[in-house]
Amino acid sequence: MSENCNHDCGSCSENCAERDPKSFQENPHDMSRIGKVIAVVSGKGGVGKSMITGLLAVLASRQGKKVGILDADITGPSIPRMFGVTEKLTADQNGAYPSASKGGIDVVSINLLLDDDDAPVVWRGPVIAGSVKQFWTDVIWDVDYMFVDMPPGTGDVPLTVFQSLPVDGIVIVTSPQELVGMIVGKAVNMARMMNVPILGVVENMSYVSCPHCGEKIQVFGESHVEEVAAKYGLEVLAKVPMDAKLAAGCDAGRIEEFEGSFMDDAYAKVAEAVEK
Repeated sequence: MSENCNHDCGSCSENCAERDPKSFQENPHDMSRIGKVIAVVSGKGGVGKSMITGLLAVLASRQGKKVGILDADITGPSIPRMFGVTEKLTADQNGAYPSASKGGIDVVSINLLLDDDDAPVVWRGPVIAGSVKQFWTDVIWDVDYMFVDMPPGTGDVPLTVFQSLPVDGIVIVTSPQELVGMIVGKAVNMARMMNVPILGVVENMSYVSCPHCGEKIQVFGESHVEEVAAKYGLEVLAKVPMDAKLAAGCDAGRIEEFEGSFMDDAYAKVAEAVEK
């Protein structure tokens, strides 16, 4: 803090402990209507954040909500493929517009701006973070719920999202391995540093159901998610099974056709929390 500080964070460029995190927030496009903003995060990659984001978005859409997904994973975007969205983003003199899935879910992703889906995005952190910010400020959204599919970790993009967007809450995704404590801990501690509400934890790849007897087989060993969640005072929202049919549907761009009730309670609790 400068010795000449007048405690007016809105006119200050310093980054100090007294600065109100909301002073970093960016306004959305003037023509946007955005209701609740929910980010899906994890302390590491490979736990299925994008799939959980997709499932939550589909369930919200099935409840009659107008839904959008901001794909903030710039270097590893998978949302368009999961929803079968191939149409590139369009723009006019007013701004850019999302592309829509067959079910009417709006999607904005870097892959919908690239000529080649396989082209790597070899950008430095500030450029990547700036692109995510533009998905918020330059795109004209009209949604009740916006789900933000975050990249793994606690780097530039999560920091940008937490500072620039009015995030109503986050869902932490993890898996059953022993690393779960560290994964959840990093995400929890960053969210609390940024004063972002944590809605709960989803354990993905929790088990496989035997096709013959229905027994739940814990492929990665005994789950520790309840004790870890309890350590941080969090609720376990769902335990999502490894499902070959669901995985195949995601690969084929048909996540909107998924069947199963394993995420119903999770969505209901998330919706209830952000609507309070």
